[in-house]
This record gives sequence, structure tokens and C-alpha cells, in this order.
Amino acid sequence: MAAAPQEWTLKEKTWEAHCRLQDFYGELEHKARRDNMRELISTMLSHRTTHKDEEKAYFRMFEKFGSWQGIRDAPWEELVEAIASSRFPEPKAANIKKVLTRIYEERGEYNIDFLQDMSTEDAMAWLTSLPGVGLKTATLVLLFNFYKPVMPVDTHVHRVTQRVGLISGKTTAEKAHTLLPDMLPRESKVLYNFHVHFLWHGQRICVWGTPRCWECPLADMCDWYRNNRKAGAGR
Repeated sequence: MAAAPQEWTLKEKTWEAHCRLQDFYGELEHKARRDNMRELISTMLSHRTTHKDEEKAYFRMFEKFGSWQGIRDAPWEELVEAIASSRFPEPKAANIKKVLTRIYEERGEYNIDFLQDMSTEDAMAWLTSLPGVGLKTATLVLLFNFYKPVMPVDTHVHRVTQRVGLISGKTTAEKAHTLLPDMLPRESKVLYNFHVHFLWHGQRICVWGTPRCWECPLADMCDWYRNNRKAGAGR
């Protein structure tokens, strides 16, 4: 039986939350969902965009230009039009062209498989040096495709971990990328399941605005629930 909430250390509470959501949603096999180059470029397209519109932009881009070389050499205006379903297509088009140019100039091909043989720190440094690639994009690529022990923190993961009390309300998403993996085993499968389950939880139950606490397996250990629901706010 788990210790009472007031007896948990922060690491114990984080592990308990992870175990509960894994039981709730089911343990996931950790496997890459798409090839390495596509993961990088698609994640760049995904910023502030729905998955449906990200996919539409990606396939429209390839339908129009046919290859990474074609995308790299495409007129900027035409690439903007091709990825218009993705929000903010103008800076995304510019950054995608720059990233493809950089990869080809450094590697002689459009391929980032070499990241597998780099240390996590070096791979992170290389990715975040690319135009338009920030911490969230880099950690997603490294965790999902290269099985590196890193933690992507999107808006859903950030919101849920703050509400439950795994990180403070003042902790930025950038800082959470470092804090959260330090509270968990440095195993890519654990971090992958934690990320996906907390993301799903933020999309389905611990939603922005009015969370569905009556459906939540974390309610009895959640700071937000204790401070709001038990005080009579909401349902």
C-alpha cells in the first residue's frame, strides 16, 4: 500500500503518480512512431498546431516538393503556402529550409541517424543549435526516436505536474525538462510512458479550465484538488 500523501517525498509522489497513470492508461511499448528526419521536421511543424493540421502540412509539403532536397530548394513563398495548415507557417518554412541546409552541409545527406551514437548531452546540444529547434522539439526527437533518457514537457505535462504538485507553480516548462527526469529512473521507457500518460491526462481529464477531478486517479494526492475541489469549487 502506498504511503499517505503527507508522508511521500517528492520522488515518491512522482513515482506514485506515474504508476497510477500507467495503470489507468496501460503501459506503452516504447517504439519510434516515424523515421528520424520526419520526426524532426514534423515536430517543428507541430508547434501550436493540432496533430491533424501538422499531418496535413507535412504531406502537402512532400506532395508538392517530393523530397528533402526539393523542400530545401523550394521558393520560400511556395513552402509557406504548402504548410499553411500549420500555424505560423512563415517562420517554420524559413527554419525548415535552414535546418535541411545545415544537415546536408554537415552530413552530405538528409539523415540524423548519427545522433544515436552521441551522448545525450551532445545530441541535445546539436539539435538545439538548429534554427527553430528548442528544448521541447529536441527532447521529443531524442526520447521518441533515439531512446535517450530525456523528458519532453509540453503544455499538458507542465499543467498536470504543476497541479498535482510534482513541480511548483512557478516552475517554467524549460526548468521542468530538467527537474522531472531527476525525480524518475533514468530509463527511456519510464520517461516515455510518463510523458505520454501525463500528456493524455492533460488532454482528457486534467484539462485547462475545469478539470474532471471526479474521473482522476490522482485526486487524493493532487495539490490543486485539495486546494480547490475540497474547498467546494466546481463539481
